[in-house]
Amino acid sequence: MTNPSISGLYEIAIGITAADESNVINYWDKFGFTVNLSGNLDREAAKKLYGVDSNVRSLRLQNKVTDRSLLRLMIWDNPVNEGLGLSPLKVVGSRWGTSLCLDVFNVANHAEDGQALGLPIYYVPPQRNLINRPENFTPFYQANPCVHEMVLIQPLTRQVIFQRHDYHRPNSGIVNPDSYFKASEFVHAGLIVDCESERLDFYDQVLGLVRTLDNVESGYSLASRNILEVKKENPDERMFNTYFTAPGYDLKEKNHVHSGNFEVLRLEGNLENKQTYSRPGCLGTSLYTLKVTDIDSYHQKVSNSEATEVTEIIVNEFAEKSFSFVAPDGYFWTLLQS
Repeated sequence: MTNPSISGLYEIAIGITAADESNVINYWDKFGFTVNLSGNLDREAAKKLYGVDSNVRSLRLQNKVTDRSLLRLMIWDNPVNEGLGLSPLKVVGSRWGTSLCLDVFNVANHAEDGQALGLPIYYVPPQRNLINRPENFTPFYQANPCVHEMVLIQPLTRQVIFQRHDYHRPNSGIVNPDSYFKASEFVHAGLIVDCESERLDFYDQVLGLVRTLDNVESGYSLASRNILEVKKENPDERMFNTYFTAPGYDLKEKNHVHSGNFEVLRLEGNLENKQTYSRPGCLGTSLYTLKVTDIDSYHQKVSNSEATEVTEIIVNEFAEKSFSFVAPDGYFWTLLQS
């Protein structure tokens, strides 16, 4: 008998209202996502699984890759609150999806023009980060691996979008060539925490994700400071990066680097906590889901851990066995039977 296993990111879930549905579907179509499944839960079932006293109708959207990094729109009859809104990335409770794009400056142009027209948009224009550049780099004669990375936040979406230059990872960011923005599935999902690093042990010790970067202080390149708004000159603002992937990949092999990872940024300093605006029932980006091979085993493991608000296993709106919980760092998660 094989051991129970867990996927990387399966879905990023976004809470919306019925009035938002058409516009949101059209928006994500520009990034290559299309609806492929729908389902409903009544108030009683939604209360049991998500802790929300509201009927919910959900749509599952896929980009070019169908087995990971999907998008779920959760259409609530009675949303709990307005969600994270235009809060910048640097708040506790902040979640976002990071996607590859073949022309990040096109996205930035739309963000700049939309903001100029008075649309509710918060964005950080593309910033360049170098990727393992040789110490004695000679322009035009050597490869120049780097990324341009930007932040795009709107009331119902929180995105980090990047473009690669001079390097390629074939299974990490598979672009839908038919999409307007030539964008990929979610390469990874992000979280901001301000807890002790030991609270993150839950993700590998209980859930079984693989920690590939462990509490490494980062964020002091100019690009990273601008993206996260971390001020190097402020000694109280320090950032530590922990990275989790699904088990089963040899990460030393370029072709084994897959999408669907989790980047947890632990920031020191006095951060606003908005986790009550970042869970099911809230509008905007509010939930991550993962798939497991033995949901009963996982339910027992999570129930015996420091997780709270562990629900019973019930069938979700897509007829999948599911349960939810709040991890020790305060984030709400849902696991699905694969």
